Amino acid sequence: MVTYERQVLENGLTVVVHEDVSTPLVAVNVLYRVGSKNEKPDMTGITHLFEHLMFSGTIHVPDFDEPIQLAGGENNAFTNADITNFYDVLPAENIEIGLWLEANRMEKLKITSKALKTQKKVVIEEFKETCLNEPYGDVWHHLSDMAYLRHPYKWPTIGADISHIERIELADTLEFYQENYGPHNAILVLCGKIGYEEGFNLARKWFGHIKGQSRVSLQMGEEEKLSKVVKKTVFGPVPSNAIYFAFKMKDRLHRDFYITDLISDILSSGRSSRFYQRLIKDAQLFSYLDAYISGTTDPGLFIVDGRLMDGVTAEQAKVAIWKELMDMVDTPLAGRELQKIKNKAESNLVFSESSILNKSMSLAYFEYLENIDLINSEVSIYQSITSEDILRVAKELFDRNAYVELDYLPRESPVVMPAEQAY
Repeated sequence: MVTYERQVLENGLTVVVHEDVSTPLVAVNVLYRVGSKNEKPDMTGITHLFEHLMFSGTIHVPDFDEPIQLAGGENNAFTNADITNFYDVLPAENIEIGLWLEANRMEKLKITSKALKTQKKVVIEEFKETCLNEPYGDVWHHLSDMAYLRHPYKWPTIGADISHIERIELADTLEFYQENYGPHNAILVLCGKIGYEEGFNLARKWFGHIKGQSRVSLQMGEEEKLSKVVKKTVFGPVPSNAIYFAFKMKDRLHRDFYITDLISDILSSGRSSRFYQRLIKDAQLFSYLDAYISGTTDPGLFIVDGRLMDGVTAEQAKVAIWKELMDMVDTPLAGRELQKIKNKAESNLVFSESSILNKSMSLAYFEYLENIDLINSEVSIYQSITSEDILRVAKELFDRNAYVELDYLPRESPVVMPAEQAY
């Protein structure tokens, strides 16, 4: 059981405190309610760019790393489709160093033309390295574009195209900062060796004076469901044939999200999983085969990702995968198999609670979902799942008449064949 207390300051900052006396450390976690889904379609990648800019220094702090290191701590950040998250972990007696840094980042970020130019270069090089020059690196660009028609999950967090990042100007960044990185759009979590009263007092001391504004909720029309099979073939400098399936799934707060998560574990979690035992070890059709969920807040994707062994045709591989998927639809799970995978999910959740950083990020994310109590109820959700639940969700999920299929094949010069229209 993770205990916590929650307050909202006058400027809109949500503050959550969790006391853990078993550690001499404290985690300072700041989640901003902004991800790549908040971007304009012609300016994708700006949120990821901003993660880099937020380390460029402030009016009072030219370098974030040095004060944290001198305080005996560490810091980092991540951005995804839904949120941007910054964290500092340091000795409890130095907590105000972390609060000082994060308050400065929120109030007095120093965005200059020089900093913008530098970080754009860094992000563009990262785009080239991870998406253009890495085998299969642009897969998510293809899959997300095929699977979504209107929703901004249509592009990956790093951005849809390098040109979008190149055209971002200083005025764009200043406007984006004012709209998204203030207390009105943030959740501060203090987790570790800190009392509740002390935590809230320190939050008010360092953040209470920062001016907030009204938070505007992101308004998006409902995404249309896939109405047919949409296929695409990509040729590129890759070592082997690869195939990908993508299926639409429920949003993060839906109970079926957890059922779908278990289905992915049954298929591909560990050496005892069905994919490994049947298609990698026994049939030797794949050198690599995985099933996973995108984990997004809004309705996301269930992905099957496979690399074929030499001599195996795409048709053989696809038939084998569909056989396993249909087995999930037609055959009830044995109680032992289901219980094993539920226990594994529970152990992963419980183990994650041993880390103050993990707890701080979970509390921030569940608060972002407006259901912070999930930090204590997810185990019971997983344990409540039945074999009938698995059959029901698998039948809805693995619709042979509505899914995305991508073939990625070796070729010297990358060429893309267009996708069929999905909607």
